[in-house]
Amino acid sequence: MSGDDLALVLDLDAPIPPYEQIRQQVSAHVSAGSLSAGDRLPSARALAADLGVAVGTVNRAYRELEAGGLVVSRRRTGTVVTGAPTVPDSVQRAAEELAARGRAAGLGDGALLDVLRGALLAAPAAHPVRASSPPAPAR
Repeated sequence: MSGDDLALVLDLDAPIPPYEQIRQQVSAHVSAGSLSAGDRLPSARALAADLGVAVGTVNRAYRELEAGGLVVSRRRTGTVVTGAPTVPDSVQRAAEELAARGRAAGLGDGALLDVLRGALLAAPAAHPVRASSPPAPAR
């Protein structure tokens, strides 16, 4: 699949904002290998028209993807996939096994994602991420 053939589906009634749905789906396509380094994504205007959302919605998704290092946006070349982050084979196999087992048990994608998010919360982080807090008042 190239960026021109990008198949995204939005659920405008979902609690997840449309920009986040776009970000998640593009990220999933990159992780699955259906989008590769060098593939161009549709222009924000074209994708917005295809999905029936505002151009700003697509621009926000593209900014989030760029912040995550999955794409780079340039004026003349548009938004281009930089590539998937390197995932160890053992982690990829475990993810595929989780997906297969979950589907075999009749779980939907949302339920599987909830299971994974729960496991992430329960697992100790190698580098804890701290929520930003306001600076302490000067004394």
